[in-house]
Amino acid sequence: MKKIQDTDKKPILRKVSLLQPKSVTTAIVPLRPQKEKIISEGERLIAQVERINQMAGELEAAIFELKAIANTLNTQKSYPVLNQEPCKNICQYFTVSVPWVKRKPDDSFILTTRRVDLFRAEREATQLAQQLRQQTKKRLALQPTKNKNGAEADTKCLFKKVLVNKS
Repeated sequence: MKKIQDTDKKPILRKVSLLQPKSVTTAIVPLRPQKEKIISEGERLIAQVERINQMAGELEAAIFELKAIANTLNTQKSYPVLNQEPCKNICQYFTVSVPWVKRKPDDSFILTTRRVDLFRAEREATQLAQQLRQQTKKRLALQPTKNKNGAEADTKCLFKKVLVNKS
C-alpha cells in the first residue's frame, strides 16, 4: 500500500493496483426520456390563439416598416436627376387587414381580421398640430400687448372686436 499525505499531514492508505480489474457492482442506468409536459387540447388552443395574434402584431409592424421605407425612398427620389421626370409614389396602399382571433364571452373563439390603419399616425400628427396652433392662439390672445402709446392694451377686447367686425 502506498501512503498518501493530505493537507492535514495524516497518512491515508490506498490500494494501488493497475492490473486488477475493478468489479462492477452497479449497471449503467439506461437513459430515460424526460416526461413531456402533457397539456390539454384547450391549452393548446389558447397557445395557438396567442401565437396567431402575436404573428399578426409582427406582420402589422412589418407593414408599417414597409411604409416607412417607401416614404423614405419617395423623399429621396423627389429630387429628380437631370432629364428625368419626378418619380411617382413607389408604393400604393389599399385597405389592409391581418388575421386576428377574438375570444367571445362564452369562451369560444372567432377567427376574423383586424384592419391596419396605415395613416393613423399622420392623422394624429395633424390633429396634434391643430391643437397646438389653437393653444398658441389662445395664449397670444391672453397676453397683454402694448399700444402705440406704450400702454398695455387688453387683447381680449381687441380680438373680440376683430371677430365681431369680421362676422
